[in-house]
Amino acid sequence: MVKAVVGANWGDEGKGKITDMLGEKADIIVRFQGGANAGHTIVNDYGKFALHTLPSGVFYNHTTSIIGNGVALDIPVLFAEVKSITDKGVPAPKLLVSDRAQMVMSYHKLFDAYEEERLGGKSFGSTKSGIAPFYSDKYAKIGFQVSELFDDELLKEKVVRIAEQKNVMLEHLYHKPLINPDDLYKELQEYKEMVAPYVCDVALFLHNAMKDGKEVLLEGQLGSLKDPDHGIYPMVTSSSTLAAYGAIGAGIPPYEIKQIITVCKAYSSAVGAGAFVSEIFGEEADELRRRGGDGGEYGATTGRPRRMGWFDCVASKYGCRMQGTTDVAFTVLDVLGYLDEIPVCVGYEIDGEVTTDFPTTHLLEKAKPVLKVLPGWQTDIRGIKNYEELPENCRKYIEFIEEQIGYPITMVSNGPGRDEIIYREK
Repeated sequence: MVKAVVGANWGDEGKGKITDMLGEKADIIVRFQGGANAGHTIVNDYGKFALHTLPSGVFYNHTTSIIGNGVALDIPVLFAEVKSITDKGVPAPKLLVSDRAQMVMSYHKLFDAYEEERLGGKSFGSTKSGIAPFYSDKYAKIGFQVSELFDDELLKEKVVRIAEQKNVMLEHLYHKPLINPDDLYKELQEYKEMVAPYVCDVALFLHNAMKDGKEVLLEGQLGSLKDPDHGIYPMVTSSSTLAAYGAIGAGIPPYEIKQIITVCKAYSSAVGAGAFVSEIFGEEADELRRRGGDGGEYGATTGRPRRMGWFDCVASKYGCRMQGTTDVAFTVLDVLGYLDEIPVCVGYEIDGEVTTDFPTTHLLEKAKPVLKVLPGWQTDIRGIKNYEELPENCRKYIEFIEEQIGYPITMVSNGPGRDEIIYREK
């Protein structure tokens, strides 16, 4: 059985916790896209962790953690992350890396930073992790695939070719130091030494595992609205954030994905630039940010304060639809306990007309939120295990949102811990 855990919105929905929780029953957990540019925050018996490349199931002894072919693989970051968890007493994870994954090179990070600098005020708010330059190279067919590390003749020829091409831009567009092919070859040799013990034909491994009835969990990064095709283009990421891409990014048939758990936050938050209709500002936003998440709403990768907003039914309904949601996991509900009233965005007003369908970016920029105010429950709900024990206004809030988005909320997270979860029947 294959399940996918993906985000409904801009990312930061709490997918790490849900994957960590579901990992208890999984045999294999696969990261299928994205790179070290966004993080998952996880709180468990070992402590609090911010993971960037490792799948969120690495804390169990029985799981195999896989870096799929769709991932932007930053090898030094991956192994620094392994060290960061083993240093805290977590057993060394069983790790496999796809031989078809491609590697983030040091120059990808430089190009990322140079381009943001060149764009100035029109920048994309990149985390400067090299992601856009990496995927650009992958699709321009000038990336380095893990399998190529084991073909020395090819590498020696390719580093010269790549350096020549990159140096044109470095010299004439960015006016920065040039790349030396020997340094590039040395960098690749270091990567080879680090990754060699873990390299595997992941698609074949997963094929055999599924034949043996193993439970596979696909873990996505960011959320629907950051998808390059279906998101708030151009303020998106560079790889598909949809569950459908899990089949490609892991190397499995699409019909194997039987359950798609889409994670929705009980309010909205976003890191980076782009349209955000239900956004709030000032003291109201500061208060929600301060109370939000575990230790506040700050990016797990950048530490940047997240942009805050009320729950957006329009964006979430669309985000769930694009994911092919079978179950919604509703997170950080406990955070809202301080509010007397909770506004919810139920529609967008665009040029004087109200819509509940999510539009393309140029219309989204003009959208104003249509808010409905619901009564708060003004109490701490952490520690509650049964849905019926939640305060009435809290249940009404969940049920109102479920009705608006049209997908069943089967899990309600009321705290950052692994066991702080309430299950609901469909």
